[in-house]
Amino acid sequence: MSDNCPEGAVGSESGLTDDAFSPHWPDDDRPRIPRVASEREALAAYLEYYRATVEMKCRGLSPEQARTRSMPPSTLSLHGLVRHLAGCERWWFQQNFERRDVPFVFFTEDNPKLDFDLPTEADFVADLETWREECAVSRDIVAAHELDETARPLDWYEDVDLRWLMLRMITEYAQHCGHADLLREGVDGRTGA
Repeated sequence: MSDNCPEGAVGSESGLTDDAFSPHWPDDDRPRIPRVASEREALAAYLEYYRATVEMKCRGLSPEQARTRSMPPSTLSLHGLVRHLAGCERWWFQQNFERRDVPFVFFTEDNPKLDFDLPTEADFVADLETWREECAVSRDIVAAHELDETARPLDWYEDVDLRWLMLRMITEYAQHCGHADLLREGVDGRTGA
């Protein structure tokens, strides 16, 4: 049994020890995903886990480090990912699901790539706070609706339910958390799942 296994718990049947897995982020404070949960609880937990992963991967960076495109030829940066995810939160939950008449964040008709193509005046601390605020609004929207409730996205021909939308956001975050892993390693060498 692993030394990290709580007293009375059954160890892994695989026989693998903790050092057989990916290294962990030293100050990992992400919420634990429940192993047994209702559908709503599981969806919310995974989405929160990925949001917390973005927060964790951005922790301790200077604005210059966050802006760094550390994996050439990719033009991605952690700052750009934060701006992009803020826009995704607003787009899917506010603009599409609840059809709120709110402006885009980090997008204009003249420059639709203001999320990834950072203007010189982009402020990492302010943009992190914008992302956090968008996540908070999204949480409120999820709490106010049933998973079976549907909406017609602005540019689609069919309805989606809240369940689909939460899964869509989970996949969006999962993809970008992989990017964040590589970008952070390229910035300062920090690794860990």
